[in-house]
Amino acid sequence: MMGFEQIDSTNVADVGGKGAHLGELSRIDGIRVPDGFCVTTDAFQRVVAEVPSIGAQLDLLSRVEPDDRAAIRTLSADIRRAVEDVAMPDDLVAAIGESLARLGEHASYAVRSSATAEDLPTASFAGQQDSYLNVVGLPAILRHVRRCWASLFTERAVTYRRRNGFDHRKVRMAVVVQRMVFPDAAGILFTADPVTSNRKIATVEAGWGLGEALVSGLVSGDVYTVRDDEVVSRAVATKPRFVQASPGGGTQDAPVEPRRQTQPALTDAQVVRLVRLGRRIEAHFGRPQDIEWCLVGDDFHIVQSRAITTLFPVPTTDDQENHLYVSVGHQQMMTDAMKPLGLSLWQLTTPRPMHEAGGRLFVDVAPVLATSAGRTRLLGTLGRSDPLIRDALQSVLDRGDFLPSLPDEGSGPVPAGDAPAPIETDPAIVTELIRHSQASVATLRRDIQGLSGLALLDFILADIAELKRILFDPRSTQVIMAGMEAAWWLNDHLEAWLGEKNAADALTQSVPHNVTSEMGLALLDVADAIRPHTDVVAFLHRVVDEGREGDGFLDELAGLAGGREARDAIRGYLDEYGMRCAGEIDITRTRWSERPATLVPTILGNIKNFEPGAGKRRFEQGLQESLRKEQELLTRLRALPDGEQKAEETKRMIDRVRTFAGYREYPKYGMISRYFVYKQALLREADRLVRSGVLREKDDIFFLRLEELREVVRTDHVDAGLILERREAFRSYETLTPPRVLTSDGEAVTGRYRRDDAPPGALAGLPVSAGTVEGRARVVMDMAQAELEAGDILVTAYTDPSWTPLFVAAAGLVTEVGGLMTHGAVIAREYGLPAVVGVEQATRLIQDGQRIRVHGTDGYVEILA
Repeated sequence: MMGFEQIDSTNVADVGGKGAHLGELSRIDGIRVPDGFCVTTDAFQRVVAEVPSIGAQLDLLSRVEPDDRAAIRTLSADIRRAVEDVAMPDDLVAAIGESLARLGEHASYAVRSSATAEDLPTASFAGQQDSYLNVVGLPAILRHVRRCWASLFTERAVTYRRRNGFDHRKVRMAVVVQRMVFPDAAGILFTADPVTSNRKIATVEAGWGLGEALVSGLVSGDVYTVRDDEVVSRAVATKPRFVQASPGGGTQDAPVEPRRQTQPALTDAQVVRLVRLGRRIEAHFGRPQDIEWCLVGDDFHIVQSRAITTLFPVPTTDDQENHLYVSVGHQQMMTDAMKPLGLSLWQLTTPRPMHEAGGRLFVDVAPVLATSAGRTRLLGTLGRSDPLIRDALQSVLDRGDFLPSLPDEGSGPVPAGDAPAPIETDPAIVTELIRHSQASVATLRRDIQGLSGLALLDFILADIAELKRILFDPRSTQVIMAGMEAAWWLNDHLEAWLGEKNAADALTQSVPHNVTSEMGLALLDVADAIRPHTDVVAFLHRVVDEGREGDGFLDELAGLAGGREARDAIRGYLDEYGMRCAGEIDITRTRWSERPATLVPTILGNIKNFEPGAGKRRFEQGLQESLRKEQELLTRLRALPDGEQKAEETKRMIDRVRTFAGYREYPKYGMISRYFVYKQALLREADRLVRSGVLREKDDIFFLRLEELREVVRTDHVDAGLILERREAFRSYETLTPPRVLTSDGEAVTGRYRRDDAPPGALAGLPVSAGTVEGRARVVMDMAQAELEAGDILVTAYTDPSWTPLFVAAAGLVTEVGGLMTHGAVIAREYGLPAVVGVEQATRLIQDGQRIRVHGTDGYVEILA
């Protein structure tokens, strides 16, 4: 046994998360915690070890898939029955009895489970195990202790652990036995707003009697929000019932007398006092808290506190200024969490300061928005690319009290970097930029060979300067901007002159030098090389069915008829594009060259859905459609007043957009090519560090920043605890959804499409590729699991260049994230796919297999059936 006075945060292994928090709470000055003790995890281990066949049952449970509810239900019920029936040793019974005698043998107690993987900063496990109230007497306490132990194996607890990667054998159970208080009112306090995540707003829910009435959903409670010691809103609920202690033990619900049903459970002064207590608890634990409280007379008692694990973290700053952060991931089509090595390399690559939070990167736009010129420039740019971010920023500006308003600095000319000088429409400029990038990567591959240790790390850190020089070459920026501005000109003028919306979409099909669209068509050529060989096709189906991941299957191909040709075709493709993968801006992500089997389902889909020669035909069809559209538009323009001049201007812009638009995709390809060279060299170095005993695993390097890895290489020493801590943090970050816009108060600001041109029930988004298409929705979250057939519409969270091979088979595209010039939009236009991006919660609102209609010209999606 351990009394609360003996417990602090170092005792999680002994008393579980809940017990450790109660011990810590009891130490905070001014916080009243009902007294109690914990039956430790050692007692649990000792007793449960005596349960017959428990080891074999846990082995079975660890192998069950988390979605196999029937198997989990059966196995967990067997384990629970066995634990509840186990006999307690006499010395344990005596120890519990002594603790009860010290606190009051005949008093009422709450008996609560406290698992070692519960109430943790990264996983709350809230409600996963059981609690029992108003338990009286030693026999009842002992019975409920066993029930708490058994609750470690409820179906919901087992499923939660399986889905969150916790080992059943390593999670142990303590039990909290705490004196009951019988409150006039009780409820929950969140020290951050659970809806908006704003850390400066606290939310209090309150009801009559025990808090279980609110937790169980028996009644809705009063809700108060508090900011800066002031109640800023209150909603008093009708509370017809409450939970109270039963005379014979346990609890019961009872009616509230009519006159009290609509009375507030707390006064404003009590709410403010409670929030102050919550802020004290939050400061002690260092993060926002979810607190259970009871009011007895005019005294608040705290019966539980846990971290709020659903809040998106806030970038840390060393000032008290207000900051407004825009998600980098929503611009880069990579909203997944990134590992530290990936974050640090991206930060070293980009010229803009970027802030980390939740494994993602953000740019603070508060300084830009502080001036009217900055606001106009930024909101105008975002209005074209991502209206949801623009609207979110505008909603913060409209409040008028979050960001300062500064005078514009002078009225001089715009800096040259912001407005590239005009560039002639010359295809040779593009080919020269590409040639230069290719030569630089080839030099990198040559010079990095044979380097190791500190020389390798210093070489990579120095080469990043070359990467940035090429990536941000002013001529490269000029080409990209020229292509975008030509597209905007065409869209604006042709809509004004001819009523033609998004005309540039059709005009930019099959443009030259688009390395990403070429990548998708090249996989059709791979399918052509494999299609005639039935043994190879059958073998590749087995690779998919067996879930093969490595590249060993490529060597096995050589023994099949046609296998060498198939292997060479796949390897040739990987030589050109194998550095790509989903989330490719994170150097730690697994590349196609490292797991070629990722491409096999798409290759098989191409074999099934297309005839030989489809790649060349698709490109030629797009080219002919573009030329046909050009002639049609020019003919219509010549019929207008001043038609010849309009047609001449338009022809110049069409030539310009077709000359430059394809290059938009190349700089990122060059950057990712360089990242992969770095990664291969760093993994060789990691292998050396593992062999020398410095690292436990090669991928430990992914949880070190590049500068930290240099120190590990220099000293041959690593902080293993830091790597473990970052692994655990990354697992928690993976479960979070990053906001588009985040304030330094922690508020996730959501923008809206302010438009009324879509039919009722339609899902609004940003139109990025013109046309309308109707078909079957295929909701795909992992490219390797995609099974698209001709006419299907791809629906996913986001796409980056690695998804391009799927675009070949798709008839349309819908994504949750995206902008007018992001990669998915560019390739959708290139392939002539109607596309709508930025459709909030598209993968949840659209069901796989539903018929939908995508309006790529007007920017909305209709669910038909």
